[in-house]
Amino acid sequence: MAEEHAALTLSRRQFFSDCGLSLGGIALAALMERDGLAAAAARAGPLAVKPPHFQPKAKAVIQLFMAGGPSQLELFDLKPKLRELSGQPIPASYTEGKRFAFIKPDAKLLGTKRQFARHGESGAELSELLPHTAAIADQIAIIRTMKTDVFNHGPAKLMLATGSPQFGRPSMGSWVLYGLGSETQDLPGFVVLKSGPRGPRSGAALWGNAFLSSVYQGVPLRNSGDPILDLATPIGVSAAEQRRTLDAIGKINRRRFEETGDDEIAARIASYEMAYRMQHSAPELIDLASETPHTLALYGAKPGEASFANNCLLARRLVERGVRFVTLFHTDWDHHGGSENLEGALEQICRETDQPAAALVMDLKRRGMLDETLVIWGGEFGRTPMGEDRGSLGRDHHIEAYTAWLAGGGVKPGQTIGQTDELGFSAADPQEQVHVHDLQATILHLLGLDHLRLTYRFQGRDFRLTDVAGEVVKRLVG
Repeated sequence: MAEEHAALTLSRRQFFSDCGLSLGGIALAALMERDGLAAAAARAGPLAVKPPHFQPKAKAVIQLFMAGGPSQLELFDLKPKLRELSGQPIPASYTEGKRFAFIKPDAKLLGTKRQFARHGESGAELSELLPHTAAIADQIAIIRTMKTDVFNHGPAKLMLATGSPQFGRPSMGSWVLYGLGSETQDLPGFVVLKSGPRGPRSGAALWGNAFLSSVYQGVPLRNSGDPILDLATPIGVSAAEQRRTLDAIGKINRRRFEETGDDEIAARIASYEMAYRMQHSAPELIDLASETPHTLALYGAKPGEASFANNCLLARRLVERGVRFVTLFHTDWDHHGGSENLEGALEQICRETDQPAAALVMDLKRRGMLDETLVIWGGEFGRTPMGEDRGSLGRDHHIEAYTAWLAGGGVKPGQTIGQTDELGFSAADPQEQVHVHDLQATILHLLGLDHLRLTYRFQGRDFRLTDVAGEVVKRLVG
């Protein structure tokens, strides 16, 4: 009687758990395999591909984050009047009510010594420091009137990366994965690459998931040695032993997920399996020796070297393999003067970045990938028309008007959006100002996502990447 009572009270979950080892379970598995449902179930999870809000123009994003604030006045925005008035105090009407990181509002104006020329059919005006970017002038759209809200590096980097100058918001790459999922099972959907003398200020928060599931966070990838720390199989553990361990852990986690429905457990399951697959996919990914000598020369890349050039080539390889969002951080563009100046230091960092950035656009185009890959170049802010003198010349942080450029991914190329006033201080026409939130809204739009609809409820509030602002820059959309 006790056995009969136990059978009558058998739960639905227990029944399906037990019948999985029965002939019925085998038959069910065969039917699922026949109908393709087993494969779909295997792919299901927090990183499963999700439909966009509308037809996208881009499938992937490569963000070239020039950390520190490139000087638009030395690179993209020639101001003859600024040269004419160089050495004179800036008129008070420009700086009234404005704050700066280091200099005083009455600091002296500084005209650039760099030569500029027009390039391509678009006639884009570019500095002599960007000869390779000049070669892709007709492939890019330049925004001269970017604006942000904060003038210190850490908060400004957070603003560009997460839409807020404060810690605790998901990064743009995390939002994109949350909205669209990932098209690769063998690599993270959001990858971070770093080069330059130091890491970017604000660190991991720039690619963090915050209150979104941890499965959406960016994964830093090293371009030499072990691609990801602690990824390799421990010494003395065989492949079979590792697989048995992962299967046992996965079984426990899946059972716990069935009981609780906790998204973090689903993320843990996905992370274990991803790490296992990456033991094979990641080493192949970073092996640039498989690239042709012509391609390596195009980027200026050298296998085994840690460089921005190698990272640009890795970014292309990542997107080829289905990675959704790649951010490349390159430091240091913080040219205040002294050893970090607008002379040799600026020339050096342009040599490090100009050729690889242009090569990335060229390479994507020749492979037929540019139309569906959005490339973004820019920093967290720009530099002031006023100079700093710390033994050699530099400029302070500037948030009122700076430059970024975009290519591919549905962007209308060969145009310059916005003009600054005669001193390069702010947008000549306030209607042409492009706020960081506008840029973020446009990036999401090109991916088929409405920034107003891509929300997540946390602590009683619906959050989004663009906070409570942002408009799509319609002129950018081809």
